Amino acid sequence: MAGGVGFDGFFVSETSHDPFVSLGSVAQVADSLELGTAVAVAFARSPMVTAMAAWDLAASGTFMLGLGTQVSAHIRGRFSAEWSEPIERMRDYVASVRHIWDIWQHGGRLHHRGPFYRFTLMTPFFSPGPLRDPNVPVWLAGVGPKSLALAADIADGFHVHPFHTVRYLDEVILPVLGESTQVASSVLVATGNSRSEIEDAAGLVRSQIAFYASTPAYRRVLELHGWDVGPGLTVLSRRGAWDEMAGLVTDEMVDAVAVVAPIDELGSRLRARYEGRLDRIGVYPAVSLRQNDWSTVIDGIRD
Repeated sequence: MAGGVGFDGFFVSETSHDPFVSLGSVAQVADSLELGTAVAVAFARSPMVTAMAAWDLAASGTFMLGLGTQVSAHIRGRFSAEWSEPIERMRDYVASVRHIWDIWQHGGRLHHRGPFYRFTLMTPFFSPGPLRDPNVPVWLAGVGPKSLALAADIADGFHVHPFHTVRYLDEVILPVLGESTQVASSVLVATGNSRSEIEDAAGLVRSQIAFYASTPAYRRVLELHGWDVGPGLTVLSRRGAWDEMAGLVTDEMVDAVAVVAPIDELGSRLRARYEGRLDRIGVYPAVSLRQNDWSTVIDGIRD
């Protein structure tokens, strides 16, 4: 159905479900779509496990491997995995995955000895063998300058966090990535077919912005714009005062972070904001859209 609506790709994030399992199901019914993780948590898995999952999905069609570091608390507390030096660990992780793929495609001896990962054993019985198209793009995600620099250095693409603004893209992200790294992002939108629907959706977007802005890791966006609400939002989040947090998010913040527009104008608004900035765009709606609404939005982006 997704391809019939007009989507070019289908990307799955890692929150409450395994993205590779979800994409395996999608690949069975939508082989015309580009598939990708946006993103999978790298350090929760051995690079060998990630390489195998990505290789299997790439065998089914076009697949892009999107990886993120997550934060220490989740890696250690939720996944019971190792965390240290995330930038250099991710560099070694990607090198490991690419080396494994190269051995599967061309043969030879598995021999990766990096600062964090070592792989030295691969017999023919355990190799899935070559692919018709072995060039699996690796995309990274992050929010800090070191993550951006790493993506510019080793990645094929970069996933921008939904909590961003055009100014943040223009002044912070795009100058570092340059022209050789593709850029994608999901965009928060508040939309509907009536004024009341749009207002309701905008209220939900306001709460989503408050949640993101309460996280110190995302505070660079606030600092760039001079929005001095981060500390207050953090305090409220620690109290569990979620309903109060949205009240600190101004209309200016909503308009800068999200796209607020009726269904029939949303596509053109997205194109006007992001054309020339993003190579791929995902729509992150506050409420579910009907199939004909999606078609209207996609037609608007393309027109």
